[in-house]
Amino acid sequence: MVEFELNRSLDFTIIKRVELAHGNGKYETEKNRSYTGARMKARQRIGHATGPQGGCLELFEHDGAYTILWDGQILMDSRTHTSEYQMGHLGLARCEPGSALRILIGGLGLGYTLKGVLEKASAQAVVEIVECVDTLEDWNHRFLQDLNGHLLKDERVSVTIGDVGHHLRQVDGGTYDVVLLDVDNGPVAMVDVQNASLYSLRGLQAIGRALAEGGRVIFWSASQDVAFEQRLGKIGFKLEAVPAKRYPSAKRAACVLYVADHD
Repeated sequence: MVEFELNRSLDFTIIKRVELAHGNGKYETEKNRSYTGARMKARQRIGHATGPQGGCLELFEHDGAYTILWDGQILMDSRTHTSEYQMGHLGLARCEPGSALRILIGGLGLGYTLKGVLEKASAQAVVEIVECVDTLEDWNHRFLQDLNGHLLKDERVSVTIGDVGHHLRQVDGGTYDVVLLDVDNGPVAMVDVQNASLYSLRGLQAIGRALAEGGRVIFWSASQDVAFEQRLGKIGFKLEAVPAKRYPSAKRAACVLYVADHD
């Protein structure tokens, strides 16, 4: 079991990317936050759609920042993207420069993992994104070009709409050098309970089969999950749990990047 210290002073509902930080270290959820003051711009809803299992998916813009809500709760926020960006860099950290890697990203989101990957990947790399919600791809093209949406035009990048767990079960063995999974809320699903199968023993076996020898998979997780660590160990992954911050100036880690190597 991997042990490390995380900030446990959580006095709000634990949901992915829920924190909006203030100078005093306190946080609040989006649904309870009001924007006041003469200098504050009004928050604008610029997109909405019905998501998996009938939930309401909404995209808001406020003073250059973007927030995606799922049934009124923050799913992701452009102000708290450090862990996703870090995941992209960590995924390629031990790869030889210039390698023609084949990389799979499970979950497009606001594109920060993709940004981290493209900064490290060679011109010969192939980056495949599997995103289960087609609306997110559409929003990246239509509304988020100035954020990371423009990265989808990179000739190394392709997007497939579908279930990444199903995709991993269908590909040939040893297909990917790097797999980066930022799906739902990590091992504990928030948006779609079916996503939990990706983190099951059978799901992890499919990931291990899809990885090339010496490959690496990283899982984003909202918190430490001992049972998940034990399942990874049963598959034979060499595991490191990396505490990750949500924004650069944070004093403590708030989530976990599970780095698992297939040696």
